Amino acid sequence: MMLPPVFATLKASAEIKAIVGSNPPRIYRHGAAPQYTDKPYISWLLVSGTPENNLSDRPPTDRQQIQIDAWHQTDSGVEVLARTIRDVIEDVAICTQVILDEQETETKLFRIALQFDWFYRPPQA
Repeated sequence: MMLPPVFATLKASAEIKAIVGSNPPRIYRHGAAPQYTDKPYISWLLVSGTPENNLSDRPPTDRQQIQIDAWHQTDSGVEVLARTIRDVIEDVAICTQVILDEQETETKLFRIALQFDWFYRPPQA
């Protein structure tokens, strides 16, 4: 099973880079950003993955559930970032739910977490 190109897909969007920067964009894997990261930013993680098995070959496609979190200093800003993430990722995956909408008590950052089903066909070796 391979990871879908979440970073590359988000990085390719001018709208995303306008919000989270471009050199490099503040998009982080494993669901967390480094301490003292500039805001706003995006984090993402693989929630689960299942190969689409068959009897004759290797799995041609993996069905993966991806969580992508928008982090922002303002409530209106996190809504714009989350909507932009959804619009960009929905070109290649399906948004299945909003799983979190909160303001963290410790950091005071606003966070919206979106979950996507991504049917990813890894490149052939």
